[in-house]
Amino acid sequence: MTAAPLHPAIGFEPDPSVGSASPAPIAEELAAFDRRAGWLAVNRWTFKPLRRLLPAMAPRPDLSGLRLSEHGEVGPGLLVISPERRQGRGALVLIHGGGLVMGSNREAAAIGARFARALGIAVICPGYRLAPEAPFPAAQEDLLAAWNWTRENAQALGIDASRLVIGGTSAGGGLAAALTQRLLAQGAPLPAAQLLVYPMLDDRTAARRDLDRPRHRVWSNRSNRFGWTSYLGHAPGAADPRPFAVPARHTDLTGLPPAWIGVGTCDLFLDECRDYARHLKKAGVDVTYVEAAGAIHGFDRSGTALGEAFLACQMDFVRSHAG
Repeated sequence: MTAAPLHPAIGFEPDPSVGSASPAPIAEELAAFDRRAGWLAVNRWTFKPLRRLLPAMAPRPDLSGLRLSEHGEVGPGLLVISPERRQGRGALVLIHGGGLVMGSNREAAAIGARFARALGIAVICPGYRLAPEAPFPAAQEDLLAAWNWTRENAQALGIDASRLVIGGTSAGGGLAAALTQRLLAQGAPLPAAQLLVYPMLDDRTAARRDLDRPRHRVWSNRSNRFGWTSYLGHAPGAADPRPFAVPARHTDLTGLPPAWIGVGTCDLFLDECRDYARHLKKAGVDVTYVEAAGAIHGFDRSGTALGEAFLACQMDFVRSHAG
C-alpha cells in the first residue's frame, strides 16, 4: 500500500487516554469547521426539515474529467461516476451517510468524484430507502440490489468485478459492513475490501446514556438514538434476533474481506469503531485502523490538512484493492 501523506494527528493505534465518553479536545485546525458544522438535533420533529435543508448545503461534485450517469431503475436510484481516463480496473461502491434517516446518493457524489478522479476508477453511489418510513431491512435490500446490479453490469462498465471495494461514511459505513456480512453468509461473491469511514456500527452506543453528556458535534447520541430507533423499529440496545440488522452484533466475522476503519477521537462512534476493528482482527481479518486526534464526525469534508490526510489514507487503501 502506498504511504499516505503524513499528518502528526494521524495514528494507526487507539489512544487509550480518550474514548467516546471522554473525547479529546478538538484539533485547532478544525475549529472553524466545527463552528460551521454545528450540533445537529435530529429527532422526530426535525428530520424531515433537515432532509430538505442539508442537500442545499452540500458541495456540488466537481465532474471535470468525469462522466456521470443515472440509473433510476436500480432501487431508489444509482449514480455511476466514471473517469474519462481509467487508471484502475476496479471500482468503489460508496454508500452515503445520514444516520439512516437522511442523506442521498447525490451527497455522496461529491466525495465519490474525488475518488474517481484521483484513482482513475469508477465510483458507484447507490440510493436506499430511509427510516422511519422504511425501516430495516429496506435499506439493505436496496443496497443488495445495487451490489448485484454493479456485478452484473461490470463488463459494460469496464470494471473488474473481482476488484470491487464497498464502503461508506457514517451510516453508510455501517450499511456496507452489514451487507458484506450478509454476502459472506449467503456464499455470494464478496467485495475485495471494505472502506468503513467513521461507521455507525452498534445500536448499543445509542443506549448508553453516559454518552448524552459529552459534546459530540455533528452527530450526538440523542440523534443517534433517534436514528437507530427509526431503523430498527424499537429502542436501541434491546436484543434483536434479526441477522445483519446491526453489524457490531454479528458474532462470527471470520472470512470477511480486508477492512479500513477510520475515526476521529472526538467522534461519538470512537468506541464502537475500535471494538469492531479489534473483533475483526481477532477473527483473522486484515484491518487497517486509522485514528485522527482531535477530529470530529465528518471532518474529512473540512478541506483542512488533517481532513485531507485522512482522505488520502482512504484513497491509498482503495487504490491497493481496486487499482
